[in-house]
Amino acid sequence: MILEMKVPSPGESITEVEIAEWLVEDGDYVEKDQAIAEVDSDKATLELPAEMSGIITLKAEEGDAVAVGEVVCLIDTSAEAPAEGEAKKEAPKAEEKKAEAPKAAPAANTTYATGTAAPAAKKILDEKGIAANEVSGTGRDGRITKEDAIKAVPSMGTPTGGVRSTGRKKMSMLRRKVAERLVEAKNTTAMLTTFNEADMKPIFDLRKQYKEEFKAKHGVGLGFMSFFTKAVTRALELYPDVNSMIDGKEMITYDFCDISIAVSGPKGLMVPVMRNAESLTFRGIESEIKRLALRARDGKITVDEMTGGTFTISNGGVFGSMLSTPIINPPQSGILGMHNIIERPVAVDGEVVIRPMMYLALSYDHRIIDGRESVGFLVAVKEALENPVELLMGGDVKKALEL
Repeated sequence: MILEMKVPSPGESITEVEIAEWLVEDGDYVEKDQAIAEVDSDKATLELPAEMSGIITLKAEEGDAVAVGEVVCLIDTSAEAPAEGEAKKEAPKAEEKKAEAPKAAPAANTTYATGTAAPAAKKILDEKGIAANEVSGTGRDGRITKEDAIKAVPSMGTPTGGVRSTGRKKMSMLRRKVAERLVEAKNTTAMLTTFNEADMKPIFDLRKQYKEEFKAKHGVGLGFMSFFTKAVTRALELYPDVNSMIDGKEMITYDFCDISIAVSGPKGLMVPVMRNAESLTFRGIESEIKRLALRARDGKITVDEMTGGTFTISNGGVFGSMLSTPIINPPQSGILGMHNIIERPVAVDGEVVIRPMMYLALSYDHRIIDGRESVGFLVAVKEALENPVELLMGGDVKKALEL
């Protein structure tokens, strides 16, 4: 029986996907549930599993955009799996085929590839600092004559003689959608960014004292993201306008905090969401971030796991960013940027001391968030990071870390 495999719907509102990569070749025998392709939607990269076992016939090529419900391959379910010995016999054939492949025809004898110059012409070119492969020769077989060398004009810039190749490849559907959304955010929101800085020493001290015990008990590290998420959810409760968005002529506010975490995946920027982050413990936040990051890295993140966030945290500091103006993740109205932690001299109680400092940046939609709310929100985040024991842990570190 021939089974037609159609593109399943990856999520609501998605009407087409792009074949990013076939993981099998035409004519291969595939097992049921084996991943046969990676497909890009405008929100995520997903694996396409085989619905049945059999011989596969591909009906779409890599890079093709196919509609949801369209047939992308056929599986002959009546075919039997090849014996192990037969599979091994096929391998040498492939190698033989590769060895017998016809050699490419030699390139035309043009000076741009293999140009040679007469001795007199070469001397002139050397004096001008022009490489022979930059001159079109008019002599026999493209040879560069003295007249060619005299007429040659140096190219603009310093000649290096190095390789100057260029490449071109199609952007993935996910990358194109990210680009569209970033431009949309810049063009449709009244985006403004406010800055502050935080002394990270209190958190450094807590992590140094408890990180080994925390990891031994919970199996996850005690990172900075749990402190930042806690600080953000506290600030969102104090300034609920930052936890809102515009829908037409209406403003929607939320009594929960679904925090989007911007992460760099193999296919580009992905923003998985931690649901009800305000109710998660330090252990819960670290475990959820680890789970989502692994799924994003392995290309297993789903559309549902990346939609519905109410506020975003972006950590450019892991790449060494000192300061940035993060772009809002629409339809959200705010995004907090974390940056590199650098030891700098600062004044504390009238004395100069060295402290690990981090710049914070809040980009927000000024249409619904005023300066009082935006600055107040960022100050609240700063206060929580600089006094985590009292403001994030209720004065009991052991209890907050479940140790």
